[in-house]
Amino acid sequence: MEQTYPVYTLKNECNDCYKCIRDCHVKAIRIHGGSASVINEKCIACGHCVTICPVGAKKVRNDIDKVKTLLLTGKKVYVSLAPSWAGVYNFSKEKMIAALKKLGFAGVSETALGAQEVSIQTAKMLNEGGTGLYISSACPVIDDYIRLYKPNFAKCITPIASPALTHAGLLKDTFGDEIKVVFIGPCVAKKNEADKHPELISVALTFDELNYWLKEEFINVDKIETDDSCNFVPESAYEGALYPLEGGMNETIKKVGIEKNDVTFIGVSSLEAFDKSLQNINPDKITNKIFVEALGCPGGCINGPCLSSTKSRILITSDIYANTKYRDEIPKEPKKVVCEEYNPSPLQKVEHSVEQISKALKKISKHKPEDELNCGGCGYSSCREFVNALIAGEAETSMCVSYMRKIAVRKAAAMLRCMPSAVVIVDSNMEIVEANDSFEQMFLGDMYEIFASRQDGLTGASLERIVPFSELFKSALDTGNDIHQEHFVIKDKVYDISIFTIEDNELIGAVISDVTKSEIDRSKIAKKAREVITKNIATVQEIASLLGEHMVETELLLNSIAEGFDSNISEDKK
Repeated sequence: MEQTYPVYTLKNECNDCYKCIRDCHVKAIRIHGGSASVINEKCIACGHCVTICPVGAKKVRNDIDKVKTLLLTGKKVYVSLAPSWAGVYNFSKEKMIAALKKLGFAGVSETALGAQEVSIQTAKMLNEGGTGLYISSACPVIDDYIRLYKPNFAKCITPIASPALTHAGLLKDTFGDEIKVVFIGPCVAKKNEADKHPELISVALTFDELNYWLKEEFINVDKIETDDSCNFVPESAYEGALYPLEGGMNETIKKVGIEKNDVTFIGVSSLEAFDKSLQNINPDKITNKIFVEALGCPGGCINGPCLSSTKSRILITSDIYANTKYRDEIPKEPKKVVCEEYNPSPLQKVEHSVEQISKALKKISKHKPEDELNCGGCGYSSCREFVNALIAGEAETSMCVSYMRKIAVRKAAAMLRCMPSAVVIVDSNMEIVEANDSFEQMFLGDMYEIFASRQDGLTGASLERIVPFSELFKSALDTGNDIHQEHFVIKDKVYDISIFTIEDNELIGAVISDVTKSEIDRSKIAKKAREVITKNIATVQEIASLLGEHMVETELLLNSIAEGFDSNISEDKK
């Protein structure tokens, strides 16, 4: 099964805000169906998209189960603990070690030990090397950024493995090659580093994962018991603990010693700052010796994407310095050197033709150079950059804010234009924002032809000078209540008027129907109905009259018959 990349997207949670594209320095994001996904081959796993995603749709791969499986193998597993832990957590090293051992680890060691070896080897390289640009290899984000996006600087990266890889090698030398090493720190890119070097680091966890795992196992670190075995192995680190701070590596190299004092040390943190620092530089023409400590996160590893701490960065920095000890004498030769070549691996740039770019620009209604607003709403810095992503299948037309606005305006205009009723939208100054053709025909009279020829129509015109019932609009604006006025009579016209609020006290709209003809037709119908009713009443009255006469005659006849019967009965009795 294909291994999941360290950074991924929960598609159902993604709200197509394009913030990840906007903030991704290398644009390693693809939008498909309104959802953002990471382009693995372009990503450098800086984790910035994870920290800035407003809905938490960007996630970091969880490798806790992988570590649990590793522990079940029965092999000894050691932790390489990133030096930033001392500033992040508020408990002692003894409690941290006890907690990790409770999870099943054989021992805990400080990654800073590897950092110290890297500093010694780097100082040696600078002392023995010639002039030129040297870029630190400590940060995997910077290493991958250079290889993929600044390949002409790849030869400037010091050919030394990172402190984490060096430390893993040191642990294997000490405890045996069969042991397994798990790195724990604030960095997402370490997962990439572990994936590339499984022979050294089996798994990389983040502080976020560690905290989750401790809670999952109901381990309360504050209350955990410690003993004499709760010590870092094989020994505690010293000045290497400064590596997570900007300038920390430079400080440790200086402590090792630069013999000729001919190196210019520069510290740069964040991809943006590093990118700018390389502008207009030809590494082949540098005549002095420059060492750049380059870190992908602003301020260093203490701003890593998975730091899992709300502590002030000032306090984190202070705590790291407070817990750092310095050696009186630093060896000139390293105990362990892990060599690493950082070969350039530039991404293949596809050059799109002028015709392709022109066609793509037209798709988003960019027909002229002035149409290219370069607003950045899509997440890209320019319209040209956006259409290149569009052609590559990494973007969608719906990402262009100005284009979607034009589409919305066109749809709204088409609906307004086709409506038989008059429609008008008015602002708080009683000036017309939008009006359809039916409104102009209904109220402009002889002036209709003049305004119909204007591109903006009635936009900006005063409503009070056009309709005689502007007071209704003022009332709606002041009260915020909708108004429906039926059979509103003005001279020889009758209107149905519905005024509604669009934005409270700022924008209102109205739909107006001329019902004069229907009212006239209704009057005619009513008159005809009255005539019919009158006739019907007369007929009913006549029928009733006739029925009344017949009833009288019938009554007389029946009475006479009854009387006749009564007479006959009396005579029979006699």
